[in-house]
Amino acid sequence: MAWIWLLAAGAVEVAWAQSIRPTDGFTRLPQTVLCFALMLGAVFLLARAVRDLPVGTAYAVFTGIGTVGAVLVGALLRGEALTPLRAVGLALITAGLVTVRLGESG
Repeated sequence: MAWIWLLAAGAVEVAWAQSIRPTDGFTRLPQTVLCFALMLGAVFLLARAVRDLPVGTAYAVFTGIGTVGAVLVGALLRGEALTPLRAVGLALITAGLVTVRLGESG
């Protein structure tokens, strides 16, 4: 169940990252409230995950999902550039997360 909490936390973090721009520097109240709600939701879900997972592993996966997800969503929905070099970077981040997970028990 902890991994489900963690994946949900990562997904909410991606949504949170995408919710920052519409706040227009936190000058739009409804968008700002949504932004802060998503931030709190992501941290709450992460806190649930770390009840049963090592903090280092959970945080690495959480931020990795957030990073990779934010870049991919930005590219798919906002037309942000996804150059070959950025794709390599995302692959390296993903490989690093897998390595951290595999090294957890070893």
